[in-house]
Amino acid sequence: MAVLVRLGRHVMSANDTGSFLSMTYGSALVHVKRNYDKLMHAHLKSIQDVRIIKKSKCGILPFVANFEYFAKTAEQIFKETERRTDLDKWYVKLLNMMFETIHSIASEHPKTPAEVIRMENFHHLYALLSQLKIGILDQFRKDAKQKYSEALSAYVTRYFGRPLEKLNAIYFLFFEGVEAKVAQGIKESEVGYQVAFSKQELRKVTKEYHGREVKKGLDHLYKKVEKHLCEEENLLQVVWRAMQEEFIQQYKYIEDLIQRCYPGSMISLEFSIEDLLQYFSEIARSH
Repeated sequence: MAVLVRLGRHVMSANDTGSFLSMTYGSALVHVKRNYDKLMHAHLKSIQDVRIIKKSKCGILPFVANFEYFAKTAEQIFKETERRTDLDKWYVKLLNMMFETIHSIASEHPKTPAEVIRMENFHHLYALLSQLKIGILDQFRKDAKQKYSEALSAYVTRYFGRPLEKLNAIYFLFFEGVEAKVAQGIKESEVGYQVAFSKQELRKVTKEYHGREVKKGLDHLYKKVEKHLCEEENLLQVVWRAMQEEFIQQYKYIEDLIQRCYPGSMISLEFSIEDLLQYFSEIARSH
């Protein structure tokens, strides 16, 4: 890459293009350009042919780490030179292939959830592209950020409920039924007069789930997330915060539904938002 830039600069600035030396440099430049393209084709193929060890968690994919080293090196060589376009066109090809391969590996890896592979690797790419500030790659930077955010949201949605089955049972089996009744035209204030959704039934489902069970389920969830994520990307607390926000949103929705459909009942869940915040904080500190 360095020879391509230096020879290109010399050939472009030569005064006597017909001289033996200028023609020799020109011929050498053609060979160097071919070798440069071969190098980039090899780089592209290494992304296509990547092999991942499937017996352990995935983490940052090799070609993502390689691209970081390559891009930082290439920027030092090509920045503000006449051969800049030779690099930019390959950047586009490489990143298109990387995006495609990340999705492909995510869908096939048996050990690490697809959402985690996408989340960690697109987060890494987003951080790198933000640092490099390469104009032609700005759309890739935006796309990487969007894909990272989408993967984070999908991961929280997929795994949040698993250790908290009882709370989900309360929501899906009882409060979905309440929503259905309202959708059928029954007034919110009259839902409590339905046998299956009476105040007595509401008391039963809210008393079945205590704060200690919530904390136990959250602790199990934290350990699950910890096993999925790689240490190098340091996203554990980001994911944990997103799960906290998801839980609080669910909590507020259920409490609001109780207030609307059972006004004056004095019934609520057996734990508060303050309790939830304390559980999340204590679990994070303990690990």
